Amino acid sequence: MSTVTTAEQAVETAARAAHRAAPQLAGSSAEMTDRALRAMATRLAEAAAPLLAANADDVAAAQARGDGPGVIDRLRLDSGRLAAMADQLNQLAAIDAPAHREVVRTLDGGLVVELRHRPVGVIGANFEARPNVVVDIASQLIKSRNAGVLRTGTAALASAIALHDHVIAPALAEAGLPAEAVQLIRVPGREAATALVTQGALIPLVILRGSGDSTRSLAELAARNGVRTLAHADGGAVLYLDRAADPAKATALVDAGLDRLGVCNRLNLLLVHRELWDDLVPRLVERLAARTPAIRASLPPHEHALGYEWALDSAAEATVTIAPADGPLHAADLANEQTSGLAAGIVTEDGAAAAAFLTAYSGTGAFWNATTRLLDGFKLLGIPETGINIDKVPGPRGPVTFRDLVLRQYVVAEEGRL
Repeated sequence: MSTVTTAEQAVETAARAAHRAAPQLAGSSAEMTDRALRAMATRLAEAAAPLLAANADDVAAAQARGDGPGVIDRLRLDSGRLAAMADQLNQLAAIDAPAHREVVRTLDGGLVVELRHRPVGVIGANFEARPNVVVDIASQLIKSRNAGVLRTGTAALASAIALHDHVIAPALAEAGLPAEAVQLIRVPGREAATALVTQGALIPLVILRGSGDSTRSLAELAARNGVRTLAHADGGAVLYLDRAADPAKATALVDAGLDRLGVCNRLNLLLVHRELWDDLVPRLVERLAARTPAIRASLPPHEHALGYEWALDSAAEATVTIAPADGPLHAADLANEQTSGLAAGIVTEDGAAAAAFLTAYSGTGAFWNATTRLLDGFKLLGIPETGINIDKVPGPRGPVTFRDLVLRQYVVAEEGRL
C-alpha cells in the first residue's frame, strides 16, 4: 500500500469518526465544553511524565537532524510550558461563550427574526510542528462545539499523540462528550496534509498554518476541491524607528521583538529614519551581534526581498533586515508593499507621525510604542488562537478564535414561538 493511499485512508477514517461525533458535540451545553477544557488543564499536569518523555523523543530527533534553534524552541515542552498551556485552558473555560441565539428584529405580521450561531460541524487543521498548537486548536474547536481532524508536522508527532491520548480524548470523555470528536492524524508525511484538504463533504473548513509556500499550495488545492480555508501562511513583523523615537523605548522594543526567533510576529524588518541612520544603525548592529544567539543584520544593498521572512529559514533565522525609511508614510508604504501585512509598529514620541503611520498601514496589527509580539490571540484577546488571518477581504481577520468558528443562520417565526 502506498504512502498516499495510507494517508488518504487515515484522513477519511478520522473525518468519518469526527463526523459521527459532531452532532453530540454541537448539541452540548457550555457547561459541558468548559468542563472538558478544565479537565484538559488538569490532565496536562497529571500526565506530565509521559508528555515530556514523548516530547524529549521529538526534540532528540530534531537535534539529530541538525534542526535550528528556532525549530527546536517551537518543538520543546517543559513543565513551565505545560503549566502555561493549562492556565490558558482554565482562562478559556472561564470566558462566556456568545449567545447561540438572539432575536435581532421584529417583522410585520407578528414575526421575529432570530440569529443563530451554529457550529461548522467538522473542522480540519494542518499546522506546524509545535505541540502547544495541538491543545490550542483542540480547545478552540471544543469551545465552539465543533469536531475536528488535526494534522501536525512529523517532527512533533510523538508529542501530539501523547497530548491527544493523555489529555484531549480522556478530557472529552470525562465531560460526557464523545472522545472521538477531536481526531489526530498519526500518519507521518505531507501526504496527510494533502488528503486533509480534499475531503470537502466531511471537512468543509480547514485551518492552515505553517511555512508560506506549503500553506499557500494547500490553500490552492483546497479551493480546487471546494474546501474553504483559514490560512496563516506568512508572517514577519516590521518596526519603524522614527526620528522622534525615544532611544530607550527603541532599544527595548527591538529586544522584545526578538525574544523568540521562530515565531511569525517576531521582528523581521527594522526600518530606521534616514536622519538616525548613521548614528543609530552601527549601535543596533553591535547590539544585535552581542545577543545570544547572535543576530546578523542584513544591511543594504539587500540580496533578498525586503520582507523576506527569516523565521522560515532555519539556516538563517537569527537575522534581521535593516533598511532606511524617509518618514512614517514611507515606512508604512514599505510595510504594506514589501511584507505580508501581519504586523508593523512605530516607535516615536511624535503623535502626528504615529497617527500618519497608523492610518497609512493597512496590515492586520498596528502598534505604537508597543511590540508586535502582542499580535497573538492570548496576549491580545485573552483567548488562544487557531491562527492569525491576514486576508485583505471580509472575514475573520487577526487572531482567529472560537468566536469565529461558527455559521450564521436566520430563523423567522411567529413571535413567542421560538
